[in-house]
Amino acid sequence: APAPAAPAAPAAEPAAAAPPAVRGEPGLVHLHPVRSGQQVYAQDRDLTLCAAVGAGAEVIADGSIHVYGALRGRALAGAAGMASARIFCREFHAELVAVAGHYKVLEEIPRELLGKPVQIWLEHDKLRIEQLG
Repeated sequence: APAPAAPAAPAAEPAAAAPPAVRGEPGLVHLHPVRSGQQVYAQDRDLTLCAAVGAGAEVIADGSIHVYGALRGRALAGAAGMASARIFCREFHAELVAVAGHYKVLEEIPRELLGKPVQIWLEHDKLRIEQLG
């Protein structure tokens, strides 16, 4: 007769979540284009994208988002509620941008910012978008 299976080891209790800076978790670096239908999520950290974010793609970070290429899809920074998160991109064409749940869609974004390098942040519960440089 087969021996009885050993009982499973009890699951370890998860450690209390510390802020990313305290924990020392590096930001997530994504080297390839994010294509339509794809999603990249950086949990408890910043997200750096070294290529374009295509239309229909989604990039999400609990921290800030840095896009060293065109941003055509959706970018959601501060996804866990971090109001100090920011979005930076070299070429702004986003369908939607959000910081800590405050968002703007393409139709609400000033036309003069399209195609420009911008930063996006929250100021007094309002989403601000300003050209860099």
